[in-house]
Amino acid sequence: MKQNTIDEILNRPLSQELLARDLARLAYTALDGTPRAIPIGIHWNGREIVMCTSTNAPKLPALRRNPAVALTIDTESHPPKVLLLRGTVELDYVDGIPDEYLQWSGTYEMTPEQRVEWEENVRSLYDGMVRIVLTPTWVKLIDFETTLPSAVEELIRRKSA
Repeated sequence: MKQNTIDEILNRPLSQELLARDLARLAYTALDGTPRAIPIGIHWNGREIVMCTSTNAPKLPALRRNPAVALTIDTESHPPKVLLLRGTVELDYVDGIPDEYLQWSGTYEMTPEQRVEWEENVRSLYDGMVRIVLTPTWVKLIDFETTLPSAVEELIRRKSA
């Protein structure tokens, strides 16, 4: 997919709304060759989606071996709004807590006192983390009004032909 097409889709208002969410599902291939899809916190920085994890997370050896991933960000309402992304990830080991982890985690409702306590607990637990950085190389936005899953689009084309 061409970069200008990726940029155009990601800059649509609905895409920006979905990219502002704090939770997505990351799909990757585990070391045993089977697929995995896990919930993970995300932070969109305007170019990349940054996910953070502990340095001992089981997904890290799998991502080192095969960095190809898919990410889904969607809504719970009907019809769902869905942003599908694919690409390869880079792993960035960080001493301490990455800013992105604190930023996306900050979207949960906490009192200022709870936020201070939470951040203290996070800093005491993790000596370091790994940033999982996805630069999208393929995207699709599905809103079930102007865009549909490709299989449904194909059925509609067949019926209208």
